[in-house]
Amino acid sequence: MDFGKFIYEKAKKEREAKKTQTKIEIKEIRLRPKTNGAHRGFKVDDARRWLNQGHKVRVTIKFRGREMDYPEIALEDLREIVQDLVDVAVVEVPPQMEGRTMLVVLVPAKVAAKKKERASRPKLRAKRLLKRSKVSNRLIVCGCG
Repeated sequence: MDFGKFIYEKAKKEREAKKTQTKIEIKEIRLRPKTNGAHRGFKVDDARRWLNQGHKVRVTIKFRGREMDYPEIALEDLREIVQDLVDVAVVEVPPQMEGRTMLVVLVPAKVAAKKKERASRPKLRAKRLLKRSKVSNRLIVCGCG
């Protein structure tokens, strides 16, 4: 094969792969422990819109000064936000502290369901192949076919 043709074929495959891939953005809402309910409501509405569009959402609560002594306030805020979004989102990363911030990452519920479905598919396929091998009394070595 000609080297020029090889490079052309490789570039063509990369272009095709790029057309089919989707880029998942991580949107972020930033809060403080003293953020009131009305402002938090606006942020939750934004997060709901982003989750419906298929984006991941990172909810960050930043601590300043003596607020670090009361992380349970922020944890309660994060739990309330997750409860507000439970119909459209699933928690990917549970609430955790990173320095002066506490965060949680949410993914759209339909994306999480698809991942679980994909994870279970190879097992079903392997079971079907195993049944075929028992019928024909042949041993299938690879998982292809």
